[in-house]
Amino acid sequence: MFKKILIANRGEIALRVIRTCNEMGIKSVAVYSDVDRKSPFVYSAYEAYALGGKTSQESYLQWQKILDIAKNCGAEAIHPGYGFMSENAEFAEAVEKAGMVFIGPKAESIRTMGNKTAARTLMIANKVPTVPGTEDAITDSSEAQKVARKIGYPVLVKAAAGGGGKGMRLVEKDEDFIEAVEGAAREAKAAFNDDAVYIEKFVEEPRHIEFQILADKHGNVVHLGERECSIQRRHQKVIEEAPSSLLDDDLRKKMGEAAINTAKACNYQNAGTIEFLVDKNRNFYFLEMNTRLQVEHPVTEMVNGLDLVEEQIHIAAGEKLRIKQSSLKFWGHAFECRLYAEDPDNNWAPSPGVIEFLNPADGPGIREDSGVTMGSEISLYYDPMISKLCAWGQDRKQAMERMKRALREYQIGGIKTSIPFLIRVFEHPKFQSGDFTTKFIEEYTDSLFSEPQEFSEIAALAAILGQMEEKKKVTLNTPNSGSSKKSNWKTVHRRNAL
Repeated sequence: MFKKILIANRGEIALRVIRTCNEMGIKSVAVYSDVDRKSPFVYSAYEAYALGGKTSQESYLQWQKILDIAKNCGAEAIHPGYGFMSENAEFAEAVEKAGMVFIGPKAESIRTMGNKTAARTLMIANKVPTVPGTEDAITDSSEAQKVARKIGYPVLVKAAAGGGGKGMRLVEKDEDFIEAVEGAAREAKAAFNDDAVYIEKFVEEPRHIEFQILADKHGNVVHLGERECSIQRRHQKVIEEAPSSLLDDDLRKKMGEAAINTAKACNYQNAGTIEFLVDKNRNFYFLEMNTRLQVEHPVTEMVNGLDLVEEQIHIAAGEKLRIKQSSLKFWGHAFECRLYAEDPDNNWAPSPGVIEFLNPADGPGIREDSGVTMGSEISLYYDPMISKLCAWGQDRKQAMERMKRALREYQIGGIKTSIPFLIRVFEHPKFQSGDFTTKFIEEYTDSLFSEPQEFSEIAALAAILGQMEEKKKVTLNTPNSGSSKKSNWKTVHRRNAL
């Protein structure tokens, strides 16, 4: 087993990996930008080294600098987290070439599944269901338009090297096709430095359901059940849950087998996720494979009791999978909400700033993966996610009630957040019934968003200030056991004696 691992990432995922390293007795190494110098993950790591710079380009994407730090400090492996270089095949190769272990898949698998057209071709060859469309990148818009007419509108134009909705266009009419292809190609070039796009039949009333898999280098692959990620905004996931309210045992078995076949087809190792779309007739289609640990992995952990980061590390160390498909048990239901520093009622405007007050939710069935504390700054330089708030219950109803309670308890001051919007989603009858699609937010805009409430904001601010005053009183009147500080017992006693 490794003795020291460098985490090439920041925020909550860096802290998440550090915690597992601590539990396994592995020394952790953090790297940080100028903006993150005072972040919790820096102080939690066994060692921490400055990268310098403020932007991603100046810091966490400086992979040669990260490699040099890893070699100099004696790290044996690098965990990339998600984002940044987690799906960068060149970085994975460079880590291996430098004599260290990349905690993730091999570069060949990243390349194959990172190119959407190559992945579609591989899935078709291995009889994994795919959405009808072009197998190769579009080189002739007129020829592609003939394909679109053949499969029927609406169609999606998608970036071959893309993700997260960038370089994607929905085309509903033939006369809009050429312009949509050109627009998607320009956006793909800007986002991924690759203007290749392809087309797929648009799946009606789609549900986004993905399967978590683990695979070792000895040929063993298991799936850990599904996550439903249909609550999305502009193709960005907002709420995830496990299991899905749509699947029954038969469909779950078929999709699980397809996920395992996908992993075997690309000779996959480590943790990965196979994403599918399920249509209104419960047909499922391969969408893409994410060759990394995903943001939403905690909901899978909560229903099967595994630590996915720990399993990643064991696999990277060359061990065989420690679990078998037949030994996996799923228990209860879990939700995850992504809390962002954004104002949903103001067109999701970013809300950077200093967190002046923070009182996270807690209690039965609640888990919070966060990388901030009171005084932390939400910077415009990085993703504005504050926290991943998860709730577990014995069934969907209990998990939902716990999440609603936790969202109402969660108090944060100094910035606007997506919490009010998330509460409205959980209170919505359609979401509660489990009868929704990826268009949920668009379809129920009127009931999910509200006009800015000037007086309610003032009331919320007053409540936070009131709590801060209460905390001051507790500090003065409540004894503590800290030996290095002035005793509050004595303070109270002296005050009473006066």
